[in-house]
Amino acid sequence: MVASVWRAVRGTGTDIVVLHGWGLNANIWTPVVEPLAREGRLHRLDLPGYGDSPWPDNRELSFENLCQLTLEALPEKCHLIGWSLGGLVATQLALNHPERFHSLTTVASSPYFPAQDSWPGIEPHVLNTFAKQLSKDFKRTVERFLALQSLGSPHARDDVKQIKEWLFAKPMASVEVLDAGLDMLATVDLRQQLKHLQVPLLRIYGRLDALVPVAVAEQVTQRLPAELASEQPVIAAHCSHAPFISDAEGFMAALRPFLQRVNSELEIT
Repeated sequence: MVASVWRAVRGTGTDIVVLHGWGLNANIWTPVVEPLAREGRLHRLDLPGYGDSPWPDNRELSFENLCQLTLEALPEKCHLIGWSLGGLVATQLALNHPERFHSLTTVASSPYFPAQDSWPGIEPHVLNTFAKQLSKDFKRTVERFLALQSLGSPHARDDVKQIKEWLFAKPMASVEVLDAGLDMLATVDLRQQLKHLQVPLLRIYGRLDALVPVAVAEQVTQRLPAELASEQPVIAAHCSHAPFISDAEGFMAALRPFLQRVNSELEIT
């Protein structure tokens, strides 16, 4: 594992790793730290370039390097859980290195984030607007993105307030890292690769999500291998882009039996 990637570890047993989304840090998982740590040894990472994980000066800001640096920071084998951009990273890692993972869980994530033709997603002009605004007032731009993430949640105002507290408790990512992250959201396309996934997969979506429309779920199902497509996606009825914040109990109620079943099938203790 790589020391330059900040981590917090809690619990014992099978390793579980959670990856956060664009602009944020490992604090975002606070609502589910305790229950996740009861399921195994929980690792919360600040992705390279975010929070307390500085981006290496000698590495280009690219999706490939983000994935490689993250991989180097992971335990030898683990359950991998990725939210939003973290789900995109987690999916790429599971595709490239299936032997490293007991399972993959993606939360409010997509193999391709922009809306395009019949593919549901974020309108490209939204990402373009955020990219243009970053250099002018990057803190306010990130705050606007947070508000968009909570749009539709029955307690959106409280969600945004709490997320901002977690975000600003750690160093903010640089404009360069944030801009590169937006470019990843706008360009990385893993749709054609999904048919090669080999690890047990759970997908969790928020029905009210304005960034990853719930219609993505069926589109992804159609591209998965038959054995993975049979695992029904979980649709969190009253949640937007952060189900583990809007409904932490419901999130764990979906995730816990999946992790336990995979452990049982693989005879992991």
